[in-house]
Amino acid sequence: MKRLALISLMFALAASARVLETQQQALASVGATTRQTFFLTKEQIAAAKQESGVDVKDALVVRYAAPNGAYAYFDSHRVRTEPETVMIVVDANGSISRIDILSFDEPTDYFPKRRWLDQFLGRRLDKDLTLKGAIRPMSGASLTGTAIVNASRKILAIHHALMK
Repeated sequence: MKRLALISLMFALAASARVLETQQQALASVGATTRQTFFLTKEQIAAAKQESGVDVKDALVVRYAAPNGAYAYFDSHRVRTEPETVMIVVDANGSISRIDILSFDEPTDYFPKRRWLDQFLGRRLDKDLTLKGAIRPMSGASLTGTAIVNASRKILAIHHALMK
């Protein structure tokens, strides 16, 4: 019985160890309190895909508004074989003001450092928001870098489509 309890505890710790921050904690840290739900039209999806160069599959978009005019979006995607969830905050000027990783299930060797994530601050959706442009690649973690760049491009394009 003790052995079963120990094994259960180990699985519970392993399952929860990958969550770095809850959605509620992340939203509180940026002051985003108002939940907004949108259903993108086929035209908005096509425009976001065209502008970002990234596949936009979901018509349902949930964002959280902050009193300062910023919006927090969450994106969950697969990095290599495991999921990652990021919060991307877009400021009132349409630039990225913050990126936080809420969960990361890949090996820690592939986890980006804060300094790498800070490259995105102040960035808008343009040709330089790529690993071949203004964003330096991460040595040994190119799939992580690609996943975060793609999520950023997709969120900025969706934000632009919603603000039209």
